[in-house]
Amino acid sequence: MEILGRERRRRWADAEKLEILAAVGLNGETLARVARRYDVSRSQIYNWRRQFKKRGLLPTPVGPTFLPFDIGAPMLNAAPALEERMVSPAMVELCLTQGRRLRFDSGIEGATLTRLIRSVEAA
Repeated sequence: MEILGRERRRRWADAEKLEILAAVGLNGETLARVARRYDVSRSQIYNWRRQFKKRGLLPTPVGPTFLPFDIGAPMLNAAPALEERMVSPAMVELCLTQGRRLRFDSGIEGATLTRLIRSVEAA
């Protein structure tokens, strides 16, 4: 890190930015705690993440991606389920935001399911 001029503006090297980005989520670290530890704003970390993602330099997570869900949450604006429709025991139905639903075989690969969920959520 380099401090320049009277305003003491910091210049971060790409390696330092990537180190800070990698610290988020590591061992349960939140973005706010990482921002405080490195004395940067949360918005700055979001900006760096967006910039690295746009340049294709943000490393993709190696392990599975877990998405939050609530089993007992009421579905707002969702069509009622058809009681008479038979669903195979190997089929899984995932309710996403805005009432969207995905039905897929329980044997689907994790990477394929992650790409599918991201595509549907981005649409």
